[in-house]
Amino acid sequence: MFKAQLQQFFPPKPTFSEADVPPQDGKVFIVTGGSSGIGLELCKILYRKNGRVYIAGRREPKARQAIQEILNATPAASSSGTLEYLPLDLADLSSIKTAVDAFKAKESHLHVLWNNAGVSQPPLGSLSTQGIELQLATNCLGPFLFTQLLLPLLKSTAATAAAEDPSSASSVRVIWTSSQIAELSAPKEGIVVSELRTPPKNTTRNYVNSKTGNIFLATELARRQQQQAQTQEPSVISVALNPGAASTDLFRHTPMTKYLAWPLLHSAKLAALTQLYAGLSGDVTAEKNGCYVVPWGRVGVLRKELVDASKAVGEDGGTGRAAEFWEWCVEMTREFQ
Repeated sequence: MFKAQLQQFFPPKPTFSEADVPPQDGKVFIVTGGSSGIGLELCKILYRKNGRVYIAGRREPKARQAIQEILNATPAASSSGTLEYLPLDLADLSSIKTAVDAFKAKESHLHVLWNNAGVSQPPLGSLSTQGIELQLATNCLGPFLFTQLLLPLLKSTAATAAAEDPSSASSVRVIWTSSQIAELSAPKEGIVVSELRTPPKNTTRNYVNSKTGNIFLATELARRQQQQAQTQEPSVISVALNPGAASTDLFRHTPMTKYLAWPLLHSAKLAALTQLYAGLSGDVTAEKNGCYVVPWGRVGVLRKELVDASKAVGEDGGTGRAAEFWEWCVEMTREFQ
């Protein structure tokens, strides 16, 4: 595992880039947190490839500025894509169904959902609108609810894609953005369940829990989709990733990190290639549903304890912790479905 972690700190050259992406005419994408950093760089690529791109976020002026930046950098004649702002506040569960309804009023398909937005180490005691520890709320509960409400649309898109072209059966995906810190710092069981209801007075530990939670949501959705596939229904692919250490606004609450970790930080453009690979690469097949993608676009090997936590109890060493985390998310979001 030491070699695997070292390669995430110092990744090999990308094997999948914008040049490897065919035109995405007719494809519909949502990128949360697409107005800055890694998400913005990803949106630039998707738009240049003719995708219908929705930038989802809570700050409209910032999203509009990002859209204009993309348009200014892309000659009008070179893209038939579209860019739209989708109001979404992941830290307010009561607002998420409204965002989904607004999206469904415009679109009848969704090909890839990138759960890219997140918050890292805000001031201790920061809470969501519902009074939940902010990192668990923004990084896990909000994306979980957003994904659950969009899942019927994702499934119907997968069925349509498979009917039109069986080779595209694995093209409909949900991408969950985790971090290498989950592999390096999560406890043996992945998440201590009691810390979900009583978060530690430690912003770093809560961040680790939220990023481990992203892995668990990805693997548990994949497990449930694989069960569905046994009924011959097309399944949605669910992938977790470590995008790579990039210098972005994620460090706005911990500015010293940019200085201390400077030798290990890369550009947002490189990290966007990890997201691009997870969402569009043909390497991610139905057989690899639930895989873990590492910089700058490779299927990686996840820490064994996290793999075991992602399996059902009794399944080859499985502890069922991911399913337990999923059920906690269901409980916490039930009234907002």
